[in-house]
Amino acid sequence: MGMEMITNVSEYEKLAKEKLSKMVYDYYASGAEDQWTLRENREAFSRILFRPRILIDVSSINMATNILGFDVSMPIMIAPTAMQKMAHPEGEFATARAAASAGTIMTLSSWATSSVEEVNSVGPGIRFFQLYVYKDRNIVRQLVKRAEMAGFKAIALTVDTPRLGRREADIKNRFVLPPHLVLKNFEALDLGTMDKTNDSGLASYVAGQVDQSLCWEDIKWLKTVTSLPILVKGVMTAEDTRLSIENGAAGIIVSNHGARQLDYVPATISCLEEVVREAKGRLPVFLDGGVRRGTDVFKALALGAAGVFIGRPVLYSLAVDGEAGVRKVLQMLRDELELAMALSGCASLRDITRAHVLTDGDRIRRRARL
Repeated sequence: MGMEMITNVSEYEKLAKEKLSKMVYDYYASGAEDQWTLRENREAFSRILFRPRILIDVSSINMATNILGFDVSMPIMIAPTAMQKMAHPEGEFATARAAASAGTIMTLSSWATSSVEEVNSVGPGIRFFQLYVYKDRNIVRQLVKRAEMAGFKAIALTVDTPRLGRREADIKNRFVLPPHLVLKNFEALDLGTMDKTNDSGLASYVAGQVDQSLCWEDIKWLKTVTSLPILVKGVMTAEDTRLSIENGAAGIIVSNHGARQLDYVPATISCLEEVVREAKGRLPVFLDGGVRRGTDVFKALALGAAGVFIGRPVLYSLAVDGEAGVRKVLQMLRDELELAMALSGCASLRDITRAHVLTDGDRIRRRARL
């Protein structure tokens, strides 16, 4: 199947598997333990059905939106994924260029194989920085300042990783960052490489460096370090939504870390409504996890998300075709969302309502009423 014959986002995964080493593909593809949540992140979308409205003027569809004050072309953004140069020599540079050309936001991982300064050098674009909080707070302070200086517009604070989830393929493969690559943001701090271990090299690195004592007070601390808005990434409950708001978060990303942390948590699309209801419009709620179709994006928006982030599709398309691959993934999702909107009777994002979808819960309540 030639590149010109790729007709949907999911097709990139098989092609990427053929192209990448087993260690790298497994690192990108794996979920935690039994990978139940990995499958559920996708399957939960398939249980949400449409209630399309007809005879509405959809001759012009507007997908533009505003994210934390920044105008973007569509509510589809790039999630942080680590070590992109394992996928393609241009790594994060290619992803940053693709995001900018699509008019959307890229989130750079703390564990990128390109630094915040390097990514900034590709030119204009709205970029967020994903942050892991290390035990050494001076490192955190320095990193956040560097991101701010490099023009990054928000911090996505990952809160679901006091320890790394158990990804058994990484243990079997004894995953380690390939020797020619380095975690560029940490290079000058001598924390840019990881040792080969009898386990996952990344799990050992996390155990040594990432702060397991991270708590709500630290969000308040982070707000004293930076004026950038802070998105709390990894919220799945109403309780933690309330606490995010109380502690000054600018937004929430409903995320289960691509099903790589705690297995048997629900799909993010199944947690979204609980979070949105608790947020009551006080801050935007985003979603990542399992988005592979424009219809998935529409479903998330109908359930109250302000936008979605995509992770693995970026890695797979990057592996297959570099910057052009990532551009194509963004374009396919955009085109599919536009079509889903037209066929549902929605000319703009604000036309998408809760009444446009039917969830398992709706079906149960409907049956109870009958």
